[in-house]
Amino acid sequence: MQKQVISTKPIRSLEDAIDRCQTLGMRVSRQRRFILELLWQAQEHLSAREIYDRLNQEGKEIGHTSVYQNLEALSSQNIIECIERCDGRLYGNISDSHSHVNCIDTNQILDVHIQLPEDFIRQVEEETGVKITEYSINFYGYRQNKTES
Repeated sequence: MQKQVISTKPIRSLEDAIDRCQTLGMRVSRQRRFILELLWQAQEHLSAREIYDRLNQEGKEIGHTSVYQNLEALSSQNIIECIERCDGRLYGNISDSHSHVNCIDTNQILDVHIQLPEDFIRQVEEETGVKITEYSINFYGYRQNKTES
């Protein structure tokens, strides 16, 4: 019996997310499509409540339970990102390895793709004895005033 190999190609678009669902045998229901479309349009991290509210404001009737169940299914399969915070979970559309800038002023989380220098990664590996295969960095700070240099 052959084992099915699931692509680990990064999900970079709504179409990629839908393709991954189909590859995994997940049904792309109307509600699931609404959630994916919203996350790709919003380009920000949203709580389940914000997703529910926005979809219903757009006239896309969806229940609380459906939102939570779909978010759990999508995040458990790494199709969307789930960030655990002390005040609840936030969901975003980038599922591959990346870092975050946490703005303390606005409470926003911004996605950034950062590549650390190889010598830095080697130093971490030497100090820990662990082979680094991927990493994520969390930065915290305040919005810079654009008029100051």
